[in-house]
Amino acid sequence: MATKPPTGDPVQDAPQVTPPKHAAAGLPAIGHTLRIAQQQMGLARTARTLLKVNQKNGFDCPGCAWPEGDERHTAEFCENGAKAVAEEATLRRVTPDFFAEHPLADLAGRSGYWLGQQGRITEPMYLPEGADRYEAVSWERAFEVIAEELRALGSPDEALFYTSGRTSNEAAFLFQLFAREFGTNNLPDCSNMCHESSGSALNETIGIGKGSVSLEDLHQADLIIVAGQNPGTNHPRMLSALEKAKSAGARIISVNPLPEAGTERFKNPQNPLGMLKGTALTDLFLQIRIGGDQALFRLLNKLVIETEGATDEAFIREHTHGYEELAAAAKKADWAETLTATGLPRAEIERALAMILASKRTIVCWAMGLTQHKHSVATIREVVNLLLLRGNIGRPGAGVCPVRGHSNVQGDRTMGIFERPAPAFLDALDREFGITSPRGHGYDVVRSIEALRDGEAKVLFAMGGNFVGATPDTDVTEAAIRRASLTVHVSTKLNRSHAVTGRRALILPTLGRTDKDVQASGKQFVTVEDSMGMVHASRGNLAPASPHLLSEPAIVARMARAVLGDASRTPWEEFEKDYAAIRDRISRVVPGFEDFNARAARPEGFRLPHAPRDERRFPTKTGKANFTAAPVEYPKVPEGRLLLQTLRSHDQYNTTIYGLDDRYRGITGGRRVVMVNPEDAAELGLADGSYTDLVGEWNDGVERRAPGFRVVHYPTARGCAAAYYPETNVLVPLDSTADVSNTPASKSVVVRFEPA
Repeated sequence: MATKPPTGDPVQDAPQVTPPKHAAAGLPAIGHTLRIAQQQMGLARTARTLLKVNQKNGFDCPGCAWPEGDERHTAEFCENGAKAVAEEATLRRVTPDFFAEHPLADLAGRSGYWLGQQGRITEPMYLPEGADRYEAVSWERAFEVIAEELRALGSPDEALFYTSGRTSNEAAFLFQLFAREFGTNNLPDCSNMCHESSGSALNETIGIGKGSVSLEDLHQADLIIVAGQNPGTNHPRMLSALEKAKSAGARIISVNPLPEAGTERFKNPQNPLGMLKGTALTDLFLQIRIGGDQALFRLLNKLVIETEGATDEAFIREHTHGYEELAAAAKKADWAETLTATGLPRAEIERALAMILASKRTIVCWAMGLTQHKHSVATIREVVNLLLLRGNIGRPGAGVCPVRGHSNVQGDRTMGIFERPAPAFLDALDREFGITSPRGHGYDVVRSIEALRDGEAKVLFAMGGNFVGATPDTDVTEAAIRRASLTVHVSTKLNRSHAVTGRRALILPTLGRTDKDVQASGKQFVTVEDSMGMVHASRGNLAPASPHLLSEPAIVARMARAVLGDASRTPWEEFEKDYAAIRDRISRVVPGFEDFNARAARPEGFRLPHAPRDERRFPTKTGKANFTAAPVEYPKVPEGRLLLQTLRSHDQYNTTIYGLDDRYRGITGGRRVVMVNPEDAAELGLADGSYTDLVGEWNDGVERRAPGFRVVHYPTARGCAAAYYPETNVLVPLDSTADVSNTPASKSVVVRFEPA
């Protein structure tokens, strides 16, 4: 039987700490999954729902974007995916009575955990100017409010249209179409805060901002390097792929400042032997200092170049550009500086080199540990250099593998959610719909916050997500949001963004992945694109949480009709009635989606074309894969300070907090903890169990403080510390971003410690 939501916020002032675990999944994961699912859904609904997750006739998990193979397990989900499904399919409800009982000030004082535990929002809610709480509103009136505010703007560029990675291809395509027909390219999205650095680096080097590998490639690889990523918590189903690769003879190098249980040993819950014994995954753990990855890969590239016969000369000659420049830069790589930057022993780097040289098929996987630094784009380019030197792109079992987070974040970008769209995409969109899209670049997330802060933007419309909780420099961001004339959030559940509003605010409740979607033409399905470029259908199987919910495509279509009126020739009403009509239009605008409806109907879906992978063709400015030779950078930290990375707990997905534990790291009952190497802690006088304020240091002289963190002595790399976000987003300066991509540098925060 499902349980009621908590009435009060749990006390988090005394988290308990035990030694970290050395294996992931297994029986504890099964037990925790079933307990959470039962609390949210009850037993019968749990079985009916979880058995449809990631199945060919079911719905795509609203969690991560890891792909499924052609053959599916009966239980094709991980612990965190089950948590995501349970919270969406919950029997708990947030009704208008809830908002009557909880004024805005009360919501603003609650934790993200408490807000998310309350359940599904059942009706549109409106916060009038000057009101102290939300009130129920009709859909018609909600769209009137949006139209009033958007039509009153001095320019379409005063509006911001943000997208979360949960949004389907169909909804994302309509959303960007509406924004451009309205007259702006202000389409910030969650990619701006995570893999924008990957896209920036890959577009320049190989000509497409996506990974080049499939699941089958991982299974065939000789060597897999997992850098700046914690798959055991953030992409747990990836562990099955690594296990299969290991069984075929692959070796694995893990590069990370923290040891993580998931990359140490995987206890596969799909088979009894796996649960009991498990599989050791990592052959070599490189415990690198935060931000030292570019220096590491540059030195490895130097050593590969210097090793006779180690480079793929035919591939370099035929398919690449810029080798001489890289070779000249790599020649300057210095052992002493690299050891300082990385904190690694020379013998470990030499062992990594030997494993690289022994591999004919190498894949490099990475996530936020590489993408959220000032020099992230240069770091990822250096990763590409390593693969190009040995011909490891466009070869089975080899390639680049940026592991995306949210389940359709890659698909949203494919559909045109981008503030800097390609002219060819806009030309195709204009031909199809008879509109004139703006050509000037719009605002990304950081620039959007600056525009709100400076009064250049006045309306924020967020299609899903938790904008306030996901963004940096919390105090600055929240003050900027409160300057808006209107904030609108399309949501399934409550989060911090609903409590930090403009002068007026709307919450528009929408269908989730688990919900049946029935429109005028009958039952609908939507599509998503996974992290490896596979597109497939998603069909919910549960009755919606309320009869008052609208789907995301319906919300966009009705908003467009209210705002654009009869001046728009786009058939918005037709799109709401039948999503096949949307897919027909996508097929004529977006390359690779030809015959979209027929191909989406296939149970296995279809793979999008990828020129570097499929034919070793590189659509860059040079027509070849580009070596690059950026100067090596790494963070320099003043004495008495540490370099902090923000990260997730195991009871967390992005900004959604499922619980207050981090089981693999041995932390329970609280989130305000900071993990510090015991030797650093001794030098700084930080006793285990003591409490400290984290104070960020940046070149603007502004004090950014996160108070009251319990010190945990933890085996992090020397000079480094770690703490959970969004609690530590307050420490990340808005101006501290990656070169080129403008991604917040959330993994490179200089902090000092002051008594709490």
